[in-house]
Amino acid sequence: DKTGTLTEGKPELAASQASDGDRRSFLAGAASIQAGSEHPLARAVLAAAELEGIQAPPAANVRAVPGRGMAAVVVGRELRLGSTRWMQELRVDLAAMAGQAHELESAGRTVSWMADVTDEPRLIGLLAFGDTVKSTARLAISSLHAQGVRSVLVTGDNKGSARPVAGKLGIDEVRAEVLPEDKADIVAQLQQGGATVAMVGDGINDAPALAAADVGIAMATGTDVAMHAAGVTLMRGNPALVADAIDISRRTYSKIRQNLFWAFIYNVVGIPLAAFGLLSPVIAGAAMAFSSVSVVTNALTLRRWKGTNT
Repeated sequence: DKTGTLTEGKPELAASQASDGDRRSFLAGAASIQAGSEHPLARAVLAAAELEGIQAPPAANVRAVPGRGMAAVVVGRELRLGSTRWMQELRVDLAAMAGQAHELESAGRTVSWMADVTDEPRLIGLLAFGDTVKSTARLAISSLHAQGVRSVLVTGDNKGSARPVAGKLGIDEVRAEVLPEDKADIVAQLQQGGATVAMVGDGINDAPALAAADVGIAMATGTDVAMHAAGVTLMRGNPALVADAIDISRRTYSKIRQNLFWAFIYNVVGIPLAAFGLLSPVIAGAAMAFSSVSVVTNALTLRRWKGTNT
């Protein structure tokens, strides 16, 4: 996942542009729609409006459209605020501001659109959000690559903003504009292709994919739903810890195999000797005790492990 996993998850409103040039009125409408929302993008819009002293008129019939955006009635107008995909579904013509949107997306911004669908769908303006990439994100991807793990970015953000982030971090593949319910489908597709899949995420939208993956890895800084759905929870919001979790898991599995080998060898050697009367009870008891000591001592060597990213 991108937002909150590879990025700080605290977006700020980087730009707001109105199709008719009346930016303050446009921002007031956007703030009205999002007044009751706890979504990070909504908080960014409300913070920007408050900073500029813009008073948002009251909105009615406010509702969230999962994976698409928000809908409301503001001053008698049916407004929609959301993704490019939703605007296309609503048949809103985005051509007038497509150039600005492309420029913003190329800079890694996430673009949302607002339209008036009261009569004929009409574009009102766009909002662009910026979210800081975590300082450890690039290290996280390079560490996974060093372990032979392929990386796939799965996000609901548009392709224009997702690809610059993926390119900056060295991610192998990008799946953008993915609806929340489709993230689990992508996990299933990768599994059907023969891959063992670990999903890393922190939000409610990531929960189905976390549950569907062979291993779900959640951030403790994320939602309770994500942590409940995942099999592993990282106690800090540091994506580089994913590589450490894989490393210690592989080392632990190796120790289990080593301990099973030595336990098996003790029995393979000791049982035939005891059966033919060639092993005294004293030595057999000592060998049994020494086998336990060997297994525990070998397991305790894991305490010397130091994660490269901890």
